[in-house]
Amino acid sequence: MFRFEDPIYLYLLAVIPVLAVIRWLMIRQQKKRLRRFGDPELVKELMPDVSRFRPLVKFSLLLVALSLLIVMLARPQFGTKISHEKRTGIETIIAMDISNSMLAEDVTPSRLDRSKMMVENLVDNFTNDKIGLIVFAGDAFIQLPITSDYVSAKMFLSSIDPSMMATQGTDIAKAISMASHSFTQQEGVGKAIIIITDGEDHEGGALEAAQEANERGHRVYVLGVGSTKGAPIPTGDGDYMKDNTGQTVMTGLNEEMCRQIAQAGGGAYIHVENNSSAQEKLDEELDKLAKKEISSTIYSDYDEQFQAVGIIALLLLIIEACLLEVQNPLLRNISLFKRKKVVVVLALLLMVGTAAAQSDRQYVHKGNKQFRAGNYADAEVLYRKAIEKNPRNPQAVYNLGVALMRQQKDSAAVQQFMDAGKIETNPLRRALSYHNAGVICQGKKMYGEAIDVYKEALRNNPADDETRYNLELCKRQQKQQQNNQQQQQQKQDKQEQKQEEKKDEQKQQQQEQKQQEQQMSRENAEQMLNAALQEEKQTQQRMKKAQQQPNRRKLDKNW
Repeated sequence: MFRFEDPIYLYLLAVIPVLAVIRWLMIRQQKKRLRRFGDPELVKELMPDVSRFRPLVKFSLLLVALSLLIVMLARPQFGTKISHEKRTGIETIIAMDISNSMLAEDVTPSRLDRSKMMVENLVDNFTNDKIGLIVFAGDAFIQLPITSDYVSAKMFLSSIDPSMMATQGTDIAKAISMASHSFTQQEGVGKAIIIITDGEDHEGGALEAAQEANERGHRVYVLGVGSTKGAPIPTGDGDYMKDNTGQTVMTGLNEEMCRQIAQAGGGAYIHVENNSSAQEKLDEELDKLAKKEISSTIYSDYDEQFQAVGIIALLLLIIEACLLEVQNPLLRNISLFKRKKVVVVLALLLMVGTAAAQSDRQYVHKGNKQFRAGNYADAEVLYRKAIEKNPRNPQAVYNLGVALMRQQKDSAAVQQFMDAGKIETNPLRRALSYHNAGVICQGKKMYGEAIDVYKEALRNNPADDETRYNLELCKRQQKQQQNNQQQQQQKQDKQEQKQEEKKDEQKQQQQEQKQQEQQMSRENAEQMLNAALQEEKQTQQRMKKAQQQPNRRKLDKNW
């Protein structure tokens, strides 16, 4: 990665061609004046110590030095600066859900993009804290080990996409467990796990994982992204994702699940909407955590390199000052300024000027050292920076895939191996890239994908017996997998048939019960009607007897 801190000074480089034109006009005018003295060849013999190329070399050195001084004013920045600092802060692991449901657009611009914006703002507010990044769907892996390098955090954040995960779904429990084991061993530091998800937990076990993390002293905060009403998942081609029955999938935020996870983790649940309230609440919650002095390793992508440019410019000025315009009598027989030699000298100067720039190969070399030492996370950072400088470097892309594979980031490793195979020009190395991708897919029981990449590897290296053996093994495993799936499907079909038969039996029993109840209700109604008729007859008989008896004296008061 390369940039200028003050690129406005680069406009001064326009002075260089102007000075060159002025110099050319002056030489032309000088030649006209010499012709007035006589024949040019005779004049040349009268001035044996005058050199034709020394003034040109001195002027070229001045122009190069002036150009370097202008570049130095623009403050070139590139390379990697590593520093160790002590800071007072907390440790935060962010676990981001990158399942397909996070592509829903019920939150502007989408759930995933909104989550990235929140994380970026969170990183901007960090000053003395450490941060790590985990991505998960049906599987989970560490995207960025815990660090204080906020520049790398943003760089890794921008590359997150659901296509990184070969296994879709939502396994929150695995993400919490991996985050809980990703903190440093330093005690007394506030440690927070921030889960950014839509709450569609397909695997279960999230509450137990959050409770276990809380027992370790790690607070679990859940940011729920999306609406509870649900929204379709766009596929990128103008359509929406559909289920096995052809119905459009509607994914909604499971707030109850998010609250339960946050409660079990001793943290808080925050609903993310199209405003900054969620960011403010999260900052308030993190401020409550205990802070302690922690040691941090800082990687800076933009290290100042103007010192090297200044040294080169100073050396050129010293050479220009020591170089005379006339030939030295003692060195008259040694000619360094013939036309071919001038070209060689200028080429050497350009090579010296570019030697200070740290190339992608140097990043790869440093990454290889870290890889051999077993520091796979540090090697990953260096390989990624090499790719930033030269995305077409197949060695950097391939080595990054190996580093990811060693960290069990299988989905991202497969992607890197596939990219390396596309840009690699050597057929043997291209075959090795596809072979490694096939090994990962085979280990994940993705036999169809493994067969495809193994075939691609054999196209580039037909003599690879190991790849051929793996290909045949994958074919057998794929057949066995298909047979197992068919058997499971048959079992499911039988179970469904049994369930349907049970349902039919239950329906028949319910109908029989209803018929019995109807019969019982009719009999009860007839009995009640007969009882009412008998009571009415008895009442009429009592009234007739009372009317036949003599009249009694009526009382005026009833007390």
